[in-house]
Amino acid sequence: MPARLRPTAPIAPEAILVGDPGRALLLAQELLEQPKMSNHARGLWGYSGSTPEGHALTIQSTGIGGPSAGLVLTDLAELGVKRAIRVGTCVALDESLALGQLLVADEAIAVGGSAAAFGAAPGASLLPDEGLTARLCDALGDDARRAAVASFDDHPPPSRPEKAVAADMQSATLLARARGLGVAVAALLMVAESVAGDQLAKDELEDLEKTAGNAAISALLSP
Repeated sequence: MPARLRPTAPIAPEAILVGDPGRALLLAQELLEQPKMSNHARGLWGYSGSTPEGHALTIQSTGIGGPSAGLVLTDLAELGVKRAIRVGTCVALDESLALGQLLVADEAIAVGGSAAAFGAAPGASLLPDEGLTARLCDALGDDARRAAVASFDDHPPPSRPEKAVAADMQSATLLARARGLGVAVAALLMVAESVAGDQLAKDELEDLEKTAGNAAISALLSP
């Protein structure tokens, strides 16, 4: 039995990972037919069901930060997850990034220490699964930018790796843990805060979450 998750419905081999339990619910309602709650232990809401095309999918919240995300991915792997896409928010580090920009991570730089628990030294660059990353880019076309991101354990980040255009709190740790588990993982991030500190409006973020979720399904379930 996994250490943190207590599944109450079957877990699919493909999963969308989100930090916020509310985002898990929103995407379950948007993407699944008759979703069933598959986890509520520790407030980590998860849902499983089928897409309208009949493909099994799990949508699981991972909590705040890299340590929680890495542990949840460990449990999901034990439950049979083989491929996963993180759909999360990020903070712009580059002034050229507009609020609402979608970023497909082509590498995640481990700035915080949480990835070290899974073998990634501070400053290490973690690479996502190339197949999932390419399919995300295909699904989004010109609506997304492929770029390097940095993952921190606190906010705001104390420093910025030169090539990173945005910062989040989970991607590098998830990629480091995925490497050890043999799970294919990619990351799709939404710019929810600008360099100046402006934040995306709630309704705009929800629309963006739905767009990102549909792109994730396309990438995960493509032949």
